[in-house]
Amino acid sequence: MTVKILAFCGSSRSASLNRKLLEIAASGATADGAEVTFIALADYRLPIYDADIELEHGVPEQVRALQELFATHDALLVASPEHNGGYTALLKNVLDWVSRPTAAGKPGLTLFAGKVAAVVSASPGPMGGVRATLGMRGVLEKLGAILIPQGFSLGSAHQAFAEHGGLADENTDAEVRRVGFSLVRVTKQLVTI
Repeated sequence: MTVKILAFCGSSRSASLNRKLLEIAASGATADGAEVTFIALADYRLPIYDADIELEHGVPEQVRALQELFATHDALLVASPEHNGGYTALLKNVLDWVSRPTAAGKPGLTLFAGKVAAVVSASPGPMGGVRATLGMRGVLEKLGAILIPQGFSLGSAHQAFAEHGGLADENTDAEVRRVGFSLVRVTKQLVTI
């Protein structure tokens, strides 16, 4: 079985440290045979979720595209930057919209239920975005995802990357890759049950 992972980052910055960390974690998954689909959340221009907007205009077509992506993947790999001690508004807004009822009328929560997920975070600060990671784990669990215990928060991230794109410290690089590897392993175990 080939595990299909949807990977996305809560930062829209072109030189995002979180996107770099996400790519390293994803490489651990692809090394174990997973198929990883990267999406840039900034490509999905969505209004801030508001029930009145949904009632008046319906669910935006870009949300339908995101819902289809969530539906066709087995697992989620999320990079959650930390803004003022929490996850980003961009990341939360996408999850709020995706959780709305699908075009077929099914609850949007079915797109998360039982899906395996992992969260990583990078920050220039010494704690590496651990507060955002914990908050995002809580949101994903509330939506019904199964969070693996492995995750990673990279502190002083602005100094941690090597010129080749990986992490300068080999042990840290290997630990981040293990997040992706573990995501694949747990997903395989749960899907075959």
